[in-house]
Amino acid sequence: MFRVRYASRCFKRLLHGSTVNKDQILERLQACSVEDEVFDVVGNNKAKLTVNHVNHAVSLLWNLQKERPELLRTIGQTRIHPQFLTLRVLAENKISQMDDLMLVDILYAFLRLKVEPHDSLVQHLVSEAWLRIDRLPMPCLSKFSVCLSDQLLQHSPLMGHITSILDQRLSSIEDARVLTALMIRVSSLVSPRLRDALIDRADLLLNTIDPLNYSIPRRMVQFLRNVKYVHRPLLEKCNEIFLRNMARMDGESISMVLGLYQSLQFNNCDFKLAAKEKLTELIDSFNDPFSFSKLFVALAPIAGSEVRERLENTALLLVDEFSPHQALIVAEAMDEYQSRNLSLMNKIAAVIQKNLHVYKSVEVARITQALSLLQYQNPEFCTTIRSILVKFLLQSFYPYEVTMLTRVLTTLPCPRLDDSVVTRVNEVVAQCNLSELNTISLAVAKWVRNDSSYHHNTHSKYVRLLQTLSRCGRERLQTSDQMDVVLEELKHVSGEWFEEMLLEEVTLTLQRMIAQVNWTNVPDLAFYLTRINNLCPPLMDKIATVAIENIDKIHHSATYATLLPFSILNYDTVQADELYDVCIRRFTPHIRSFDPHLLVLLGYTLAVAELFPEELIKEIFSIDFLGKLDCQLETLPDALNMRTRQRLMELNRAICLECPEFQVPWFHERYCQQLQRKGDSFPSPMQQQIHKMLGEVLGGLNFVQVAVITPYYYTLDFECKLDKHSQPLPYTEPSTLRISDGEKVLWSPASLESIRNELPPGAQR
Repeated sequence: MFRVRYASRCFKRLLHGSTVNKDQILERLQACSVEDEVFDVVGNNKAKLTVNHVNHAVSLLWNLQKERPELLRTIGQTRIHPQFLTLRVLAENKISQMDDLMLVDILYAFLRLKVEPHDSLVQHLVSEAWLRIDRLPMPCLSKFSVCLSDQLLQHSPLMGHITSILDQRLSSIEDARVLTALMIRVSSLVSPRLRDALIDRADLLLNTIDPLNYSIPRRMVQFLRNVKYVHRPLLEKCNEIFLRNMARMDGESISMVLGLYQSLQFNNCDFKLAAKEKLTELIDSFNDPFSFSKLFVALAPIAGSEVRERLENTALLLVDEFSPHQALIVAEAMDEYQSRNLSLMNKIAAVIQKNLHVYKSVEVARITQALSLLQYQNPEFCTTIRSILVKFLLQSFYPYEVTMLTRVLTTLPCPRLDDSVVTRVNEVVAQCNLSELNTISLAVAKWVRNDSSYHHNTHSKYVRLLQTLSRCGRERLQTSDQMDVVLEELKHVSGEWFEEMLLEEVTLTLQRMIAQVNWTNVPDLAFYLTRINNLCPPLMDKIATVAIENIDKIHHSATYATLLPFSILNYDTVQADELYDVCIRRFTPHIRSFDPHLLVLLGYTLAVAELFPEELIKEIFSIDFLGKLDCQLETLPDALNMRTRQRLMELNRAICLECPEFQVPWFHERYCQQLQRKGDSFPSPMQQQIHKMLGEVLGGLNFVQVAVITPYYYTLDFECKLDKHSQPLPYTEPSTLRISDGEKVLWSPASLESIRNELPPGAQR
């Protein structure tokens, strides 16, 4: 009996003890559904709060905010609440009690709740995390790197330490989310070797993720954008995931991917067309300035005229509510598709002008560029923005910034240039790369044209600056030892100064580095030689050798750039013939994965070399392909659109003449007629002079014709007819040839036989 009573008393004590030991504060926090409930619990239990309670309360406050749309968040009200200050004080006092995971989590939550980086709490948390950094598990390290990035510490020694740890532990990371967060944060510090290792690891882990998770591949593309590296295999794998998830992706995510692709100059027809369709469906749901400005930037440049008009009408209604940044990005989008909506342009410019004082130098440069290309004319605005640009330029010592500001200054109506601007440019020239030197040279050339004093002073400040540019350019080339760096700097270089002063030196430099030509830089080197129209046999032979040996490593789409100089520069060797063969074998299995416009350009390049692979030609001139090409052309920039149409016509013409067995019809008659009507049909002064000279030689102007249009619309500069004794024959029969208003001879396929039959026996045209 006594034993039963004793056992009963023990059981009651245990039951009472377990009830007492329950963490009632934690339970109350877990039951909270709004911020005020969290603050009530904190305020009523200040003295009892443990480090776990503080961590849970802060994390809960952030999670409640995170679940709301950005426009509905109330972070500002949360930060000024008295109990939020209580949590901050308690957290700072209990840092030593936090474990590694809690330490990073609470830092992350406080930063998301907009606690300033210079706040003592944040600084103490960061310092403690730095002390523990070598023992942090990779998920914690990844989250800590995000916290540092939020504080603009991407280039700090601490981020460098994280980069080193990532390099050492890369093979141990199995979570793609952890990896991609780290990749983005350390992107400004990675070496080419680590960059390639990160891409390989990302490519491997991409196969392990949930196929419905499109945020991880988006971060991978963001990393490639940050390091300015187009890795097509990874991009294509990410793109497949985006396409599979298009129905689930929100407008902001689609807009972000389009922006990343544009920065990388990665065109994917399927994604762009799908994005265009989805964003068009979502237009009505973007009804606030924040979301609508993002939609406008993504959709307007690729949309048709009706959708653009609809977007511009909505923009007119919202423009007065645009923030300075929103006005800027909308202006840039209007520039991209060359908008001529003066009402919208004027309203955007008014918002920008009102906020000029808040923009940074890069943003002012972007504004100037966009409004200049849109041909916005407002003398007062130009004067104001010019003075701001000059002020920024005189304050800057960064070469890229001085170069950028110098370039956009030349787009404004130019009064006499202040000597201080030339002096500042001269001070940074020695630190500039080749691209920046070239940009400054173009600006100087424009200043020379606008400054009448130059013509009376050959030893002017401009001459001295040009001499300095040339000297610095030669010195940079002579001291360069990495071909990839040189090719990157030469990517956008052009103009008279470069051709006259540096072209020969660049060729010598590239030949000196010829041993560095490899399968990764072959397309870039080939494209550079094509762009400058420079035939360099040693470099061409090296390109061919490396490409032939490594053709399986070169991406199939890169065969276009690789073949370009051999075709355009007519470099015809035995090795070149072998290169054509291996490239055709490389891309043929992947023909259907090419973007339509790129396949047309590739077909044209081969046609110039008199090569017509049957499978390629049949694909290009199939009904399905041409339909897809038409859809893509609507989304391309005007210049690329026109070039693709022109190349398709020229390829169609070449096939009809050279390969009639393919039975490809000539379907560009109307297109060519439209070009003739739009073109400048009047002979140039040089053509007129030569026409007159030929007329004197042949016996009169009626013995020679200028700019003759043949069947399939080839243009012959001059044409005459000679009889069997090689004596000129006059063009006397008006019915034989049709003369256009611009004095062009039009020669239609229908009349070709009749023209030929009218030639006397033995005569030739």
